Amino acid sequence: MVQSLNTKVDLVIEATALTGFTEYGKIMIGDKGFEFYNSRDSRKYIQIPWEDVENVIASVLLKGKWIPRYAIQTKKNGNYIFSSKEPKKVLRAIRKYVEPNHMVNSLSFFDVVKRAMQSRFKKK
Repeated sequence: MVQSLNTKVDLVIEATALTGFTEYGKIMIGDKGFEFYNSRDSRKYIQIPWEDVENVIASVLLKGKWIPRYAIQTKKNGNYIFSSKEPKKVLRAIRKYVEPNHMVNSLSFFDVVKRAMQSRFKKK
């Protein structure tokens, strides 16, 4: 069994981790960090202490009505992408521990295309 980082838990919710293969489990948000535990295999888990979180990136669609997924960017280990039924609850719980200027929206499809075009035709 895995030892939890948290001493106090704020939110536990069903979620999906989008890492290579889709993994179903539970997200636990507490005072020490963000944790994901796989529901089938107890050896598959993700624990991210709050000190290691660089940014929280939310994919916002339809002017904030729908958030299909969110990612946690860490200082050392890259990005972890998650999806849950109630992402606004999760992001509000994360907001208690991560500074608001480190919670950002992801780029839209058109922003990505615009950046690609600008870099392609940029003068050297």
